[in-house]
Amino acid sequence: MNDIRSTADTGQVGSVADAIAACGLPESTGAAFAEPWQAQLFAMTIALHEAGRFAWSEWVGYLSQSIRDAQAGGDPDLGDTYWRHWLDAFERLLRDKGLAGPLELAARRESIRAYSRVARSASIMRAG
Repeated sequence: MNDIRSTADTGQVGSVADAIAACGLPESTGAAFAEPWQAQLFAMTIALHEAGRFAWSEWVGYLSQSIRDAQAGGDPDLGDTYWRHWLDAFERLLRDKGLAGPLELAARRESIRAYSRVARSASIMRAG
């Protein structure tokens, strides 16, 4: 498997495992996705990359910038906000590339929030 540097430098992602490694996701734990929307977001990112909409090195730049911006804004970087950074980076990339407009992004974001609320409620009901 490629190391993180070579994957980012070449812009090539040979497999999902390469993409997971390049993003620092905990592949071996099986806990990369705590919620379904995270897996869907990851899959959409990979699909657009594979469709040639952006180079992987470009994506790494967007994700890195999102994390830096969040840290500058006070994010303690405990790992629990990683997927929010991913979503922010993905939205910026879509907007900058003209692949989605602000209204479409807002609607998708609200769908994700609504799904998260329903999923949390369902898990609480199952536990109780």
